[in-house]
Amino acid sequence: MRYVSYLFGGLSLAAAAVYLVIYLYRWEWQRAIVAGVLLLAVEGFLVLVVMLGRLGRIERRLAEADSRVDEIKRRLEHTREEPAGNAFRWLGDLRGDGPGGTSRTFVFVPVLMVTGAALSGIAWVVQRFAALTARPGAERRLAGRLAPLAAPAGGVRGPLPQLEDRPAVPRPRVLRTLAAVVASVAAVALLVLGVKALSDATETRAEARPNAAASIVVFRIEVHGTSSDPARQLAAQDLWESCRRSTSTDNPGASLDRLSTGIYAAVVRPALSSHDMMRLRGCLSDATANRATATILGDGAAVRDH
Repeated sequence: MRYVSYLFGGLSLAAAAVYLVIYLYRWEWQRAIVAGVLLLAVEGFLVLVVMLGRLGRIERRLAEADSRVDEIKRRLEHTREEPAGNAFRWLGDLRGDGPGGTSRTFVFVPVLMVTGAALSGIAWVVQRFAALTARPGAERRLAGRLAPLAAPAGGVRGPLPQLEDRPAVPRPRVLRTLAAVVASVAAVALLVLGVKALSDATETRAEARPNAAASIVVFRIEVHGTSSDPARQLAAQDLWESCRRSTSTDNPGASLDRLSTGIYAAVVRPALSSHDMMRLRGCLSDATANRATATILGDGAAVRDH
């Protein structure tokens, strides 16, 4: 599922980027904005998928580490449950050789016996209190410290690589380095050419006008929700007045004529350059006014009469 998401996101990202460049080249700004928003959305989707994958791997590693810590803790608790030897056997009952134990040959100073018994009792109390209060936390910390030293969950399979089996200096990878250099140079060259082509296509500087009397653009107007001729006339006039200013040069001699129902012809005098004509076509195809859309039917230039 993750690879399917990567594939779908990569294809969507490439398609949005391609259409963004195409719409910028055609001066269709509304469509370029939509393609740009879609590009950002797909990028956010891919970043989210990558982050969720990383978080999932981190959670799995933490779960594995906790399971190993719990296993080591259970082993420590199992060893604690084993019966321990009597650490204070000398405090037990002393049996003498004769009746009443009075014939023991051990000689103890009474003061030392009382002091030793008192200190041993205090030590026993401290030991029990420490065992009841500090053992769970200490065992937890000890299990965490011993977790890196435990064997892997799946066990060790196959012989481990020895240090002497590895070369001291890695072998030079000439082909890989050469391929990386060629790919980098090609990527830089394509980037420079793409930026130059896009800058030439979206330039705003004035160009020399062609040797023609006028430029003509024929387009069809459709208004959503109505088919009345006055609504189409108003939408066509509004759309034309908005798009005639999208060229890099002023067009004081521009006129709009109705050819038939919904079909209009725009005439610009003097004639527009090829780049300005592309900008005008892009504006008419992309812009909307009063729920109206325009479809370019054709364009051309009127030759001067010599």
